[in-house]
Amino acid sequence: MTSDPQNKEAYVWIWLPGETQPVVAGKLEADNTIHFNYGKSYLDRTDDENPAIPIYEPELPLRAGVLPLLYDLEMPSCIRDAAPDAWGRRVIINKQLGVRGRDTDTGRLDELTYLLESGSDRIGALDFQRSPTEFIPRSPNNAGLEELLESAERVEKGVPLTPELDQALFHGSSIGGARPKALIEEQGTKYIAKFSSNSDVYSIVKAEYIAMKLAAMAGLDAAPVKLVKAAGKDVLLIQRFDRVPLDSGWARKSMVSALTLFGLSDMTARYASYEDFAEIIRHRFAEPRETLNELYGRLVFNVLCGNTDDHARNHAAFWDGKELKLTPAYDICPQGRTGNEATQAMFITDENRFSQLKTCLAAAHHFLLSEQAAVDVIDRIETVIRENWEMVCEDADLSQVDENLLWGHQFLNPFSIER
Repeated sequence: MTSDPQNKEAYVWIWLPGETQPVVAGKLEADNTIHFNYGKSYLDRTDDENPAIPIYEPELPLRAGVLPLLYDLEMPSCIRDAAPDAWGRRVIINKQLGVRGRDTDTGRLDELTYLLESGSDRIGALDFQRSPTEFIPRSPNNAGLEELLESAERVEKGVPLTPELDQALFHGSSIGGARPKALIEEQGTKYIAKFSSNSDVYSIVKAEYIAMKLAAMAGLDAAPVKLVKAAGKDVLLIQRFDRVPLDSGWARKSMVSALTLFGLSDMTARYASYEDFAEIIRHRFAEPRETLNELYGRLVFNVLCGNTDDHARNHAAFWDGKELKLTPAYDICPQGRTGNEATQAMFITDENRFSQLKTCLAAAHHFLLSEQAAVDVIDRIETVIRENWEMVCEDADLSQVDENLLWGHQFLNPFSIER
């Protein structure tokens, strides 16, 4: 692992609820592991309207001193949520190592380097700085989609970015996921822009657009999306739900991933389950019954659309310092499959992760649903998919070849619709 000798510590800045400017919350210190402790000024905040809140409880409670790592983690999971994932790390590798980035393991750089070298407009309400007193945002001017698309293609090929393209793509280096993407602002709205990849064998961008549109039509709380073109290529724009426009600027909403809720690391993520998620919702979420119904609908939709990449970082909750609330659904992307049999990324019930409606029905009691109520959810979602499929495909200008590939394979696969 390559690490900058200066990157032994980083200061965590946080946007408190309703605020458009961050305050320093505390410090990260790296040795073999990364520990956090709150700053005295943060703990001493007496502002009755906006006092200090835990970055996430129970992991980082408001308490003085170095906080112990829970669950055998190597760094606080709620901090790891704000770090870039595969794509952002590739961008930073390209920035740091140039052409070598194409074949370089992202483990070459340490976690504090990724936190400090990624853009400041990251998901959630945290950022990371070298200074405890001066906040310097790493957010270049808003770039056009054509520039961002060219930047993404260069990173995929391992070609060094020009300074201009470097800055254009760097802005989005802090967001998660493995596919090429960037951050943009358009007419007062913030979006995540997802690009097609050179390795795509069908239009994955359009497939995700179709899935997200159908999810919303089925009554699920899915992030708004739109499909645009740049340099003759399709680009999916997903409206950000972690930003709130105010007269004084952008407020940020704190978020934690389901992985953090589970107390799991990336290495133990395979143990995540919808069953455990439902239990956490029952005990810790606002409006638990409504939230369980929403999550069950998302599970059913994932099965019916072939989104088997529903891992614990693709679920998240807003955190206001006291309560949790499920975020809108995102990253609902049908995955390629060679046969009919498939499994979800998270267990559904017990140790069963088979991507089938009958597995969903067996799990219904975890979501406080009767068998008939679960059947009603399934029937509603399946009907919406069937009745709106052609219209949404036409809206996406999906080719007949891709439509034939998706229908009956990813969407409503015979294995999946077994009850």
